[in-house]
Amino acid sequence: MTVAEELITKGVDGLTIVKIMATLLPQGLGITIPMALLLGVLIGFGRLSSDRETVALQACGVSVFRMLTPLLLLATLAAMATAYVLVVALPDANQAFREITYRTVASRAEGEVKPRVFYEDFPNVMLYAREVSNTGAGWTEVFLADTRKSDEPNVYVAERGQVILDREQRRLDIVLYNGTGHRVESNAPEMYEVQHFDELIISLDPESVFPRTGPQRGYPELTISELDAEAVRLRETGSSPHRPIMEIHRKFSIPVACFVFALIGLGLGVTSRKDGRLASFALGIAVIFAYYVIMYTAESLAKGALVSPHLAMWLPNIVMGLLGMALLIWRSNSVERRLSFPFVPHRPALVSHVSDDLSNRPTGVSIPNIGWLRLNILDWYLARLYGAVAALAFLGLLGIFYISTFIDLSDELFKGQTTGWVLLEYFWYATPQFIYWVLPISILIATLVALGLLTKSSELTVMKACGISLYRTAVPLLLFGLLWSGLLFALSESILGPANRRAEALNHMIRSGSPQTIDVFNRKWIVAGNGSIYHYLHFEPGRDEINNLSIYEFKERPWGLSRRTFVRHAAFTDVWQARDTWERNFAPRGAPSLPYYTEAVRAMPLLEPPEYFATDRPDAELMSYTELKSYIEVLKGSGFDVIQLVVSLHRKASFPFVALVLTLIAIPFAVTTGSRGALYGVGVGISIACGYWVILSVFGAIGSAGLLSPSLAAWAPNIIFTASASYLLFTVQT
Repeated sequence: MTVAEELITKGVDGLTIVKIMATLLPQGLGITIPMALLLGVLIGFGRLSSDRETVALQACGVSVFRMLTPLLLLATLAAMATAYVLVVALPDANQAFREITYRTVASRAEGEVKPRVFYEDFPNVMLYAREVSNTGAGWTEVFLADTRKSDEPNVYVAERGQVILDREQRRLDIVLYNGTGHRVESNAPEMYEVQHFDELIISLDPESVFPRTGPQRGYPELTISELDAEAVRLRETGSSPHRPIMEIHRKFSIPVACFVFALIGLGLGVTSRKDGRLASFALGIAVIFAYYVIMYTAESLAKGALVSPHLAMWLPNIVMGLLGMALLIWRSNSVERRLSFPFVPHRPALVSHVSDDLSNRPTGVSIPNIGWLRLNILDWYLARLYGAVAALAFLGLLGIFYISTFIDLSDELFKGQTTGWVLLEYFWYATPQFIYWVLPISILIATLVALGLLTKSSELTVMKACGISLYRTAVPLLLFGLLWSGLLFALSESILGPANRRAEALNHMIRSGSPQTIDVFNRKWIVAGNGSIYHYLHFEPGRDEINNLSIYEFKERPWGLSRRTFVRHAAFTDVWQARDTWERNFAPRGAPSLPYYTEAVRAMPLLEPPEYFATDRPDAELMSYTELKSYIEVLKGSGFDVIQLVVSLHRKASFPFVALVLTLIAIPFAVTTGSRGALYGVGVGISIACGYWVILSVFGAIGSAGLLSPSLAAWAPNIIFTASASYLLFTVQT
């Protein structure tokens, strides 16, 4: 969805986006086919076991090993399909994805430049544009610096600019129109050169500009013969060939996992438990994660030269296969042996639950009231069921984030590039963001499953017969939805931003092995409040001193450089005291050159205070609503285009309501589909959540592209889902 949202923002047509997303299907199928086989076996045999049909089969002489025969046939078909996807379809599809994305992004390369943001991805170029066209017309009011000499950058100021790509000649050029070039030797004003131009072409290396989206073939895109050749090449150059070797074995080990999952599925599925399909689904997810944790851990060990790359990809099959065989042998001895599932909440019957509550409640104790609303025993019963399912879903989804993140970062741990304590600290600061993502989905699933269970057991029908409508039954769920929405907003307004910034810094340290050099020492380019651009080599926050500072001031009409000031050294007391400075003013094109001025010591009261250099420029994704609103007002006062930031601002206000909106949409879905079971409710919940996120991304991209008002773009998903929920609530039998 991130790729699609970025492409929509750039104005890519819908057909191209569909083609791009279709090329990603094989990548998902290579994982989901074995997963589907395991879940199908677990759920199918779980249902047979809960109905005692497996007991009847064994009583008729059908052994567990005989039951394995049709599963091996299914596993063979699944393995063949998975092997075709990984060996044939995946390389071609991934390559097609890269080709289409490269053509699309490269043809709109100027769209990668964001307004009022320094763009550093062009090699040896620092680019800043006040305005960026969403239609591919280029940039306006452009400032470009050639940074090959960091202390003496050549500067170009132009009214317009754009990127021109020639795929045939493999050329990528930045073209500037109606501007001036500025060059100074050793910051000596007497050797200052000014060049006026109508058109200036700066050629770039296309391979260095688009290293990620270009058509280079990564290891998953290579065929087996190409991977063999790559392994030979790495050996000849003295490098480790473990990556291509593991990729070859991965193409065969994952298909073989289908047979392993068939063994485990049969061993765990044939039991006398009555937990139902939801328990089988949860157990299947646990098995899948265990398999992939072992796989990625073995891969990390291989990268750290602790395990042979030939063995690494087969370790999950070996470990899980032995476990499956052991379970199968154990099950063959007695089908009545069972496993308990403490993570599946126990739901007592409603009648006995209410009876116990009434009999155990002391005389004179009343059910709490909330204003005009009286919460009765049925409300507390539904709340307890809802809370149990919500906790299970929340912990399960949160575990998915922890496991996948650990898998992603485990390479650095096994290589000794980081420590376990640093990983734990990263998880601590990343948890608020995980909660922000997981909580809405957990609420949706809890509502669907809780009401679905009541529907399936006919308890909801009994409530209606007693005069309790669906609307009244859903009151505690709506209160919970409102509570969770408030919690999400409070989270985004308080700890989410600082925690994300700290997590980002720790993630950089884990991956690079060194602390992140934030803007205090590395942000060499910043924009002042009056629109001037500062460039410096070093800032010392402890002593409030700055070295080799250049100040570029601009005139608005026509756009150009009006003054350039250079400061060799400045220290802050009450105001900045500068030493060894020079200043040059620039005349309009065709007018005589203006003189320059030098001063040994001068006060600079208009220079931004030290805090401006020592603090990071706010990021819209990491700011609270109030911080972002203030930031937008500052930019708007300077005449900048803030449409993307305004969309982000409204989204910060609209997104927390997702908890209440998803609760509303879940209620009618739970009533109409609840008879199909809790697992069906989980599937419906995931589908609804995916639909919401798709609509959220699409409307966000449309709003950022200026095709829809920012407020409507941000609130559209909530409006659409609330309207749909209202229609379903008014039409469902209450």
